[in-house]
Amino acid sequence: MRWIHQGSYADNLSRTDARVPDAMPVEQLALAGGTSYNGPMPEERILIVDDDREIVRLLRSYLQRERYAVSVAYDGETAIHVLRRESPDLMLLDLMLPDRDGWEVTRTVRGDEKLANTLIIMLTARVEDTDKIIGLELGADDYITKPFNPREVVARVRALLRRSQRTTVRAPTLVVGALKMDVERRDVQVRDIAVELTPTEFSLLQTLMESPGYVFTRTELMDRALGYDYSGVDRMLDSHIKNLRRKIEADPRKPQLVQTVYGVGYRLAGERE
Repeated sequence: MRWIHQGSYADNLSRTDARVPDAMPVEQLALAGGTSYNGPMPEERILIVDDDREIVRLLRSYLQRERYAVSVAYDGETAIHVLRRESPDLMLLDLMLPDRDGWEVTRTVRGDEKLANTLIIMLTARVEDTDKIIGLELGADDYITKPFNPREVVARVRALLRRSQRTTVRAPTLVVGALKMDVERRDVQVRDIAVELTPTEFSLLQTLMESPGYVFTRTELMDRALGYDYSGVDRMLDSHIKNLRRKIEADPRKPQLVQTVYGVGYRLAGERE
């Protein structure tokens, strides 16, 4: 069993007060005396997966200040076990991991019905757009490039969680042509056949279905559907749209539902019922 040094959640990284095992959630940390967290237990649970323990300590400190319940894992295999045991709302996932890398973990999560709705932010030191786009096409919701500002990570976490919660207060059912969406149950059917979407794909489709025929600029669609402005990879939205088309179009190469308006953005064909 690995051990790490753990100070109070507001301490800086140089202070080490206790030793706690991998993948221990904040409630158990408090019982173990490894944190001075005394506030109410937050609803949102975050899993940090990274083999760099200094990065884990930094992120955990910042997230716990915001009253998130934080669990950690240092390899892909442990991450899968923690996911299945604790069902976190969001996972911060390093791409380069021992055992199972971030791509394989993402593929496993998206292929598991019980885990498929977990939000995923990839952490990567790789700067090539191709690597990031592969992660997005596998189902990651966002990526952050190392080195990063931990405050940016917290902002991204907050935005994704807020966007996920926001989908439950809109119209409960949307119908546009062959598409039917139950917002509260997060169910989507295409021609009466159920399809599984990632949280980001669901939010994009919901935004399009709320305004069929309307041409969204790329920036507008990202902002409305995902809650904030993405930057750094121009093809990020294209990757999510490509994945969405693969799941809802009869022929993704000739999309009839989610249409590209060249030089502008995207629109959903049809009328809302």
